[in-house]
Amino acid sequence: MTGFPKPDHDHRACAADVLKRADRLCRSRGARLTDSRAKVLDVLARGHQPVGAYEIVDALAEGGQRPAPVTVYRALDFLVSQGLAHRIESRNAFVACMTGTQEHGTAAFLICRRCGVVAEVAADELSQPVARVCERHRFEAESSVIEIEGLCGNCRDA
Repeated sequence: MTGFPKPDHDHRACAADVLKRADRLCRSRGARLTDSRAKVLDVLARGHQPVGAYEIVDALAEGGQRPAPVTVYRALDFLVSQGLAHRIESRNAFVACMTGTQEHGTAAFLICRRCGVVAEVAADELSQPVARVCERHRFEAESSVIEIEGLCGNCRDA
């Protein structure tokens, strides 16, 4: 799912889809989606707001034993490296990848300043202008993330 979810959105179905897609993608790459990594991804996919590492630790502690922060950070590193999660720099937090695509090019995130929901959107049309700017400045970009803050339609209409 991309874009902003409706207020009555079923996050459980969304999270289940993210986990299934992640399992398939990891298997196809020969990567391991361990239980620990899957649990971290599940926490990220439960909602569409960015979640900090220590919030993930707290959420996982609700289900039993409290994981060490280093375990969560390692899982996040894996998930980001596989394109299964994204870091939202302005929030120092993470979201599950909702596009389901393996390659992202330029990533763009629309962040609602009121409700905190983040929508991942295809930014293919932004890739070329970014590439031209880099070329003009003789800069070799390794990654590009665009964060745009404003009001989502749900909050704007409320």
